[in-house]
Amino acid sequence: MHNLTQSSKTPPMLSAPAGLHYAEATLADLDALVELEQRCFTGDRLSRRSFRRWLTTPQDILLLAWKEQLLAGYILVLCHRGTRLARVYSLAVDPDFRGMGIAAWLMQLAEQRARDSGRLYMRLEVSSENKGAIRLYESLGYKQFGLYHDYYEDHSDALRYQKRIRVFQGDTQHSAIPWLCQNTLFTCGPASLMMALTSLDADYQPSLQEELRLWREATTIFMTSGHGGCHPMGLALAAQARGFSTSVWVNQTGPLFLDGVRDETKKPIMTAVHNDFCAQLQALEVPVHYRDIRQQDLIEAFRDGAVPIILISTYRMDSKKAPHWVVMSGFDDECIYVHDPDPETYGQSAIDCQFIPLARSDFELMTSFGRNRLRTAVIVHAKTGAG
Repeated sequence: MHNLTQSSKTPPMLSAPAGLHYAEATLADLDALVELEQRCFTGDRLSRRSFRRWLTTPQDILLLAWKEQLLAGYILVLCHRGTRLARVYSLAVDPDFRGMGIAAWLMQLAEQRARDSGRLYMRLEVSSENKGAIRLYESLGYKQFGLYHDYYEDHSDALRYQKRIRVFQGDTQHSAIPWLCQNTLFTCGPASLMMALTSLDADYQPSLQEELRLWREATTIFMTSGHGGCHPMGLALAAQARGFSTSVWVNQTGPLFLDGVRDETKKPIMTAVHNDFCAQLQALEVPVHYRDIRQQDLIEAFRDGAVPIILISTYRMDSKKAPHWVVMSGFDDECIYVHDPDPETYGQSAIDCQFIPLARSDFELMTSFGRNRLRTAVIVHAKTGAG
């Protein structure tokens, strides 16, 4: 576990460069944006279709810098639903206007807009070859916290930077949990469990075959529609079978997920699966706590070196009332951080799915699923004698 500290000082707000003003982008600016993109980049360009999509996404930020009737630059910031995270997706300044401080000015304008929308963090990626941009971001208080190899079209690496744009005194404690992507629509539980097991045992080897094997071991068989998801007790048993110790927290004593199932023929099967999982856990003497798991319980387990796998509702992120497994990857005074195995939740890249800051109040709502307000988590501990 390590701390990712953020400076408690924010650089003073810059004045607008001489003769420039900013405005929010509209569809009327589409042609100018596409033309500027062509002038600024030779690769990794945003398409006209992409700009049109961003221009019609109300929660995102697209600001323009104008010099009279000339578009001098723009900044595009994505504000992910359900999280307190903003991400600089693209920043461009016309070659004829460089050296005037436009990029720094746009960055600070975007930070202010993101703050006003309730975001706590701003993140970005920058090519390891772009020394000028790196100097700019570091001068604005951004700290490197990650690296993505072979990220850009020219095969250069992407340095990941982060800044806390709402400043407070304190530390963020993160754990070095690798991120893994689920390979199917229904294997968020196995992918989350593989992240936990990989972080706890350097010899553990995640794979597609292992992901599907875990699903077969932990599945509820049925769900509201489509393939079954994973039962918390099933995930705990799968981890136990691989030599890890676990505990289960669930605030209901009966079969899970039945409240959303309309097909009456599915319910007896799901009930039988639940009862079998309960019997197996009892035989193995795996602790099952039949009460709400509190945030403090998760934090204490995390501090002790365990990895919590938590069931959430994705409604606040994608408007779908679906149960979804994520991995706790950090915490601080205001947020719980998670790794989400499903990029489709955000419609973006894998980078958006790691160390996602969820405000404590948002997290409390997201970890209550369905009409019965199910709360459940699996705490996975290292193998006996490991580490």
